[in-house]
Amino acid sequence: MQKTSATLLIIDDDDVVRASLAAYLEDSGFRVLQASNGQQGLTLFEQQPPDLVICDLRMPHMGGLELIGLLTERVPQLPVIVVSGAGVMTDAVEALRLGAADYLIKPLEDLAVLEHSVHRALERARLQHENQRYREDLETANRELQASLHLLQEDQTAGRQVQMNMLPENPWRAAGIAFEHQIIPSLYLSGDFVDYFRVDEHRIAFYLADVSGHGASSAFVTVLLKFMTTRLLFEFKRNSRLRDFKPSDVLGHINRGLINCKLGKHVTMVGGVIDEDTGLLTYAVGGHLPLPVLYTQGQARYLEGRGLPVGLFDEASYQDHVVELPPQFSLTLLSDGILDLLPGATLKDKEAGLPELIGAAGGSLDGLRQRFGLSTLGEMPDDIALLVLSRNLQ
Repeated sequence: MQKTSATLLIIDDDDVVRASLAAYLEDSGFRVLQASNGQQGLTLFEQQPPDLVICDLRMPHMGGLELIGLLTERVPQLPVIVVSGAGVMTDAVEALRLGAADYLIKPLEDLAVLEHSVHRALERARLQHENQRYREDLETANRELQASLHLLQEDQTAGRQVQMNMLPENPWRAAGIAFEHQIIPSLYLSGDFVDYFRVDEHRIAFYLADVSGHGASSAFVTVLLKFMTTRLLFEFKRNSRLRDFKPSDVLGHINRGLINCKLGKHVTMVGGVIDEDTGLLTYAVGGHLPLPVLYTQGQARYLEGRGLPVGLFDEASYQDHVVELPPQFSLTLLSDGILDLLPGATLKDKEAGLPELIGAAGGSLDGLRQRFGLSTLGEMPDDIALLVLSRNLQ
């Protein structure tokens, strides 16, 4: 059987039982260390730290309860499984109180029960370790973001400058595709955000996000979005094992981050990756309306897609959609603030007329500015963001 990376330490004064457990677990792929009493086990633990300890309670020189206390004091997350012939309820309760992961009673008629307990305890320890590391990462992110938030609250002008500096170059061209955007905040700071950047030598990523609410608190989340995507891109480039930069994975990463930050904010998003080699657009939707509008050959239509908002549901998952980009096209992404400018009695009416309006504007950002009258807007109830990708427009 293939070896695992886990090392187990068995501490039991019964040589026969200890050898039997060790032989079974070694056959199951574990590396096993053995000690015949608590003191010897403690010494071996310090010399070769194991991933999990299996121990008896009734041993000479040092009892199992005392040993468990010492071990968990040194390594609080260390999984310990008690295998004891003393089936006393008070012992079991005390062992579990001291941090034991499981309590099994000798004789073990089926050692597969022990193996299952070992796997379960190791998996629980692994998840606890990952959660701890993720919390530390989030604490680091929160400290940096708190500094940014303080800056925004101290000086709205400086905050606006910070937000503008986070936005990508406008306009920007890559692989023959032009990227242009415009953001119009309802207040001084915007909860809408756009970004686009190179993933690698043949892929370009982009997204539009609409943060719930308005003002400084929502603008603060745009800082968080920039931080998360930049860090994810850094990890992708640093880790050669990561071959994909999927929009669905990015939305899932941001979803977990927002939930764990507990800011009380969620985001609707559309994000995509364009592969220059294949001409394919892969995109994912996170509860965002209106959907992206593809304009080509004088016709405009919505792309398909659906998904839960980002940062609202723990169980949210996102789906990648793939579309082949034509030689001549524009792709328009809009925040829902644009719907306030559209005619129609209902939201459905407004959404139905949007592709036609984009078609009439020729699929260009300048055309949309004129159609929506963006240069003459007064006070708006919601932020408005536009992101247009285009290639070879007439």
